Amino acid sequence: MTKIVPLANVTDCPDLVRLAGLRGGAISIGNFDGVHLGHAALLKQLRQVADSVGGPAVVVALDPHPAVILRPEQAPTRLTWIERRAELMQPHGIDALVVCETRGGLLGLTANEFFEALIRQQLDARAIVEGPNFFFGKGREGDIATLGRLCVADSIELQIALPSNLRGEMISSTRIRRCLTSGDLDGATAMLGTFYRMRGDVVQGAGRGRTIGFPTANLQSIDTVVPAAGVYGGRVEVNKRRQLAAIHIGPNPTFDQDTSMKVEVHIIDYDGDLYDQSLNVDFALRVRDVIKFDSATELVEQLESDIRTIRNQLA
Repeated sequence: MTKIVPLANVTDCPDLVRLAGLRGGAISIGNFDGVHLGHAALLKQLRQVADSVGGPAVVVALDPHPAVILRPEQAPTRLTWIERRAELMQPHGIDALVVCETRGGLLGLTANEFFEALIRQQLDARAIVEGPNFFFGKGREGDIATLGRLCVADSIELQIALPSNLRGEMISSTRIRRCLTSGDLDGATAMLGTFYRMRGDVVQGAGRGRTIGFPTANLQSIDTVVPAAGVYGGRVEVNKRRQLAAIHIGPNPTFDQDTSMKVEVHIIDYDGDLYDQSLNVDFALRVRDVIKFDSATELVEQLESDIRTIRNQLA
């Protein structure tokens, strides 16, 4: 299992007990949001390099994304929380995910200071794997050429991972976000290599779903990208069992004029109480757009059709 190791201040003296087993190997530094197929190719290369130098394979994630601190109005909504990233890295043989606290002095370090503090002092890296567009240090002053010079001076091996493409365009977290928010779930899934997972807390709703025979778990406190409005099929984990689900994102035009976005999950063949629980939702297919029906009867007929579609494609 990929273990998570927090690192609050990279300029502190190395905690050799907490970092035991993580030093002297191969590292890669970045955000790794989504852990998509482009990341997967880099992680495979990282594992191979770590084996060649006889040390651990360690990913260093900067959390939160530096843009959250430097340009909050432009900061991207994340695709994955830290624990999810570690889960997705585990099949690639990554030994640890070191989480560097972005706040504090980290963003004020020059490229040389960042290299010295994190790469040499904290992790004593023998090899580094990065993409060609890697930047580091205050104001992104260091690039892959800078990193190369510093590595040569300290006899650290540097390998550059080539970008991965899909349909002629580079796979990226930004592109995946764009697919999700435009309703292109298939495009997002193709780049992620797995179903997109969102999490939220179950709260009390209006209860209309139960009155028409389709009780829903209403999700709030969602801290990742919410896909475009529509009806989706997917799965949720309830009591350690994966269950099929119909997911509605958007307003409820059949019942009211409120245009606010809601996330409602109907767990197929389940009628338990989920209030105050956190729910992980995997999105597997987009079924249809949000529609305003003339009556509750028409809505029920459509929901029954949606569930048949979900069963046929996912069961």
